[in-house]
Amino acid sequence: MTGSGTDRTRPPVTGQAPIVILVEPQLAENIGMCARAMANFGLSEMRLVAPRDGWPTGGGLKKGATSAASGATHILDNARLYPDTASAIADLNHVLATTARERGQMKRVFTPAEAMPGLGERIGGGERVGILFGRERIGLTNEEISFADAILTFPVNPAFASLNLAQAVLLCGYEWLKTSGGEPVFRENNPSPPATRATVLSMFDYVEAELDQCGFFPPGKKAIMSANLRDILHRLAMTEQEARTLRGVFKSLTEGPRRRRPEEPAA
Repeated sequence: MTGSGTDRTRPPVTGQAPIVILVEPQLAENIGMCARAMANFGLSEMRLVAPRDGWPTGGGLKKGATSAASGATHILDNARLYPDTASAIADLNHVLATTARERGQMKRVFTPAEAMPGLGERIGGGERVGILFGRERIGLTNEEISFADAILTFPVNPAFASLNLAQAVLLCGYEWLKTSGGEPVFRENNPSPPATRATVLSMFDYVEAELDQCGFFPPGKKAIMSANLRDILHRLAMTEQEARTLRGVFKSLTEGPRRRRPEEPAA
């Protein structure tokens, strides 16, 4: 859902990060979706190389990009425009070029997960780092890839390796935020402490006694079956509240029918 989970009262992820360089992007909507992917993962600087339909021109082009950005308009507003790839990377110290095809160039090849720790070290050392993303239809040219220090590619199905432009940006952003210490926006909220052994063993004793009473254990099998049952329940790694709740469930299942059973006539 658009905007789902967004909390604008919380501070955004900040700090130096790789620069996203879109080479001749074709659609305003794709530029907007790239901005949204960048904002998701703490990437803030976008550079645009000769967008096919110009940038920004207002009207439908601007509206389409803004709508697709889903609130990440600050990235669009600060995007810088360049006439060619060489000028877009001129001030950078290290550049990666994304591609899904082997280009026959003697360059090192990394996945985003492999590349991001090294990029973090370079940025921490004061270097300016950028990632080139190519055209939606044909990607980067061989000459543009030759400008880069290394190739960035994705572990995808080789029979269907083409990624949407914003998807490629998103995958890189995800790996970047993981490497730079990103955390989920929330963790599970369970204030109950782990169950004590006394609570767990009491539940075991109750369940085993009830199973024994109803004839669950075959002759000679009670010990091993009880041990197996305890192993199953131990693997739940229950909290104190969960163990007490489960004990209540077992009790209701066994004692509830007894309370509802009609009284037998007196002898």
